[in-house]
Amino acid sequence: MNIENFSLKKILIIPLIFLLLSNCNGKMPGADARKFPADPKQRVKKNLEEGRGFRINDAVKGAGGGKFDFASSNELWRASLDTIDFMPLTSVNYSGGIIITDWYSDENDPSESIKISIRFLTNEIRSDSLDIKVFNRKCLDSLINCKITQENKVLVTELKKQILKKAAIYSEQNKDKNFKPYKNEGLGIE
Repeated sequence: MNIENFSLKKILIIPLIFLLLSNCNGKMPGADARKFPADPKQRVKKNLEEGRGFRINDAVKGAGGGKFDFASSNELWRASLDTIDFMPLTSVNYSGGIIITDWYSDENDPSESIKISIRFLTNEIRSDSLDIKVFNRKCLDSLINCKITQENKVLVTELKKQILKKAAIYSEQNKDKNFKPYKNEGLGIE
C-alpha cells in the first residue's frame, strides 16, 4: 500500500514539474539583463530607489489602509486620453484596454468626420503596445449616403508617436516622484 502511494505521487509530480518548466521558455518575463547592474547588491539598491522594492518598515507604517492604483497610474492610458481629449468619447474601458471615440468632424467640413479606436496590447511604453485604428466617414447629404473607410496611416503614425512621447514623459516624472534614496540599515547592502 505504501508503494502505491509513492508511485501515485510520482505520476502526479513529474507532469507538474514538466508543465512548470515548459511555461518559462527559458527566460523570465519582463526582465532585460542589459538594463540592470550585474552585482546583486547594486540591483537591490537601484530597485529600492526607483520604488520597485518592498520595505518592511513602509508596510508596517501604512498598515491602516491600502494603496490603490487606478488608470491614472498607467502612463500609456493617461497619454492616450490626453492626446485625444478634444474628441468626444463613446467607450472607455480601462480593464478591457480600449478607448473608442465618437465621430468627430471639423466645423469647416461637417460632411467628413473621423473616429479613433485605441487598443492597449501591453502596458509597456513601446511602439507595438498600441493598436490604433482611424475610421473616416464621408457623407453626401447630412448623415445620409455615407461611406466609411479605415485609412490614414499617417494619422495613425502621428497619434502613436504623440502618445508614446507623452507616456515616456509621464514615466520619467513618475520615476522621479517614486525615487527614495536607499539607506543601508545594517543589511550588508552598500
